[in-house]
Amino acid sequence: MPDVSNPQSILGAMIVPAVLISACGTLIVSTSMRLARIVDRVRVLSQEIEALSTDEATVDFIEDRVAEFERQLSIHTRRGRLIQRSLTSFYLSLGLFVASTVTLALVSLVHRWEWLPLVLGIAGTVFLFYSSVLLIAETRLALRSVNYEMAFTMKLRAKYQERRRAAADLTNEVVPVVTQTSSLGKITRKLGIG
Repeated sequence: MPDVSNPQSILGAMIVPAVLISACGTLIVSTSMRLARIVDRVRVLSQEIEALSTDEATVDFIEDRVAEFERQLSIHTRRGRLIQRSLTSFYLSLGLFVASTVTLALVSLVHRWEWLPLVLGIAGTVFLFYSSVLLIAETRLALRSVNYEMAFTMKLRAKYQERRRAAADLTNEVVPVVTQTSSLGKITRKLGIG
């Protein structure tokens, strides 16, 4: 606890919460940007699902795409909740650090409740730590989502390649069918039916 009779000691003690306030502000801004990116991605996925659900959809493998987009929406919902809880904790932490700074000044004036700034600072630090843990969980979920998206893209690629191979095999088989059709045409003409 700072020496309340020494103003320099009080100002020195107020620097630590001020640095943590700045850190919280930076984390709030970056976390808000993450939330904005999730919201943007959810809007795009919603539009994609809507477009695929119309009768005018012309892309291949519609069911696979809709299932993948729904899976992504589910993950983004979980990510959004984690980000929201993290932001709430960051704001609580920020408020507690501000309260700690203010109570440091008040304690130096009233000479009571000297323990209060310390308790507020510790509580702010606990919320800051909790927010960081939530962001780690959200980051891991984001990476898992990207891995699933890449796997889905590779699955689509394999389906397109399989379709091309099947079309190429059919093209090779069409030549004998044409010959058989020509033979069939000759026979029907000889019989007088064609």
